[in-house]
Amino acid sequence: MPKQFDVLVIGGGPGGYVAAIRAAQLGFSVACCEDNPYADPKGEPRLGGACLNVGCIPTKALLHTSHLFEEAAHRFAEQGIRIAPPEIDVARMQARKDGIVSQLTGGIRSLFKKNKVTFLPGRGAFVGREGANWQVKVGDEIVEATQVVVATGSRARHLPGITVDNRLVCDNVGALAIDAVPKKLAIIGAGVIGLEMGCVWSRLGTEVTLLEASPKFLASADNDVAREAARAFAKQGLTIRLGVQIGAVDTRENSVSVAYTDADGTAQTLEADRLIVSVGRAPNSDGLNAEAVGLALDASGRVVVDDRCRTNLPNVWAVGDVVRGPMLAHKAMEEGVMVAELMAGQAGHCNLDTIPWVIYTSPEIAWVGKTEQQLKDEGVDYKVGKIPFMANGRALGMGETGGFVKMLACAKTDRVLGLHIVGANASELIMEGVTALEFGASSEDIARICHGHPTLSEAIHEAALACDKRALHA
Repeated sequence: MPKQFDVLVIGGGPGGYVAAIRAAQLGFSVACCEDNPYADPKGEPRLGGACLNVGCIPTKALLHTSHLFEEAAHRFAEQGIRIAPPEIDVARMQARKDGIVSQLTGGIRSLFKKNKVTFLPGRGAFVGREGANWQVKVGDEIVEATQVVVATGSRARHLPGITVDNRLVCDNVGALAIDAVPKKLAIIGAGVIGLEMGCVWSRLGTEVTLLEASPKFLASADNDVAREAARAFAKQGLTIRLGVQIGAVDTRENSVSVAYTDADGTAQTLEADRLIVSVGRAPNSDGLNAEAVGLALDASGRVVVDDRCRTNLPNVWAVGDVVRGPMLAHKAMEEGVMVAELMAGQAGHCNLDTIPWVIYTSPEIAWVGKTEQQLKDEGVDYKVGKIPFMANGRALGMGETGGFVKMLACAKTDRVLGLHIVGANASELIMEGVTALEFGASSEDIARICHGHPTLSEAIHEAALACDKRALHA
């Protein structure tokens, strides 16, 4: 007789494992299946998805190490700290990163045991339906569940004609395992992953060139944010070429040659030691056997869902990168919690309009809500409060005076419509904007909240005041 559960989650990434844990907390019998071993030394399936294994977590570990190296090499002296020129041990840096990944992925297994979630190693694929239960093949066995959550995530999108071997030509997986500091690094794509990996190696001494097809840098960000970030990256030595068309990529024994046409139509060739291809991600839906049960997919392979992550099939849900919306781990987690609570008859909630975007470069970049150009296009009457970190005492003390906080509020209601930050700790500061948008706060509400002094968060307070032209320190 097949194993039977109330809930089966297909995929153990951020959306999947969170959905499984929350469903178990709500009293359901829950199983979660996963087949991807990533870089597990024993070849066993690893929980955590791309985020924990080959995405968010290992990237941030490398970013932190490279940040410390850059500080020691170039910024300690101005603070009166004298040390010998630092050297980077790439093998140890990578080992530290791998240790963090192993600790966190193993931690999910512990959380499963604590919450009585059954882990089923193997890929999940729909077979059919037996009465009220869905039948899913996991590995070599059939599992039945009343409710199924599809959380299969995404994979790196590759370019036609460019072979990724994750040695000379890398996607996000290979980019996180580079074993020596390249002299020259080429990156196709100047989005989040491209910029973060570019910053890692640039800080360690690599000459980095990013080739971006879009004629506009960070097209989805506020224009002021994109301009400020571009200036900062140029000062750091990152070369970003916009509006390019990629041609042939040739690999030799230890180098890569990228032919491209620049924005004015001139043919160019870029020689590098390594190439990272970072042109977005594709949903992992091809292994679901969706056609067997009639699960609806869109033209790009995403599972079609409504605003509550319900699919076209009864009691089948889908969350995370495999559905519409931003491919962000925290969005997937929110959807996972929402789906579990909806199953239990609770309200459930995930507001895609208040999902924060974060780029963990230096300076960090974060935003939530509308950009100024969006408000102009929509004909919204708005006001702006913009404060540079140069006017912030904590930023001066930290030596992190670049960037700004920009708040957008409705001119009629004063409701906060967007918050945009370029600067140190933007990833943490943005949450005040998320809270304001989620609960409909006004710039006056934020202006009346006492912010600790001296803190970077005072820049948000000042930006709120600046919406009514009454900033106190700028």
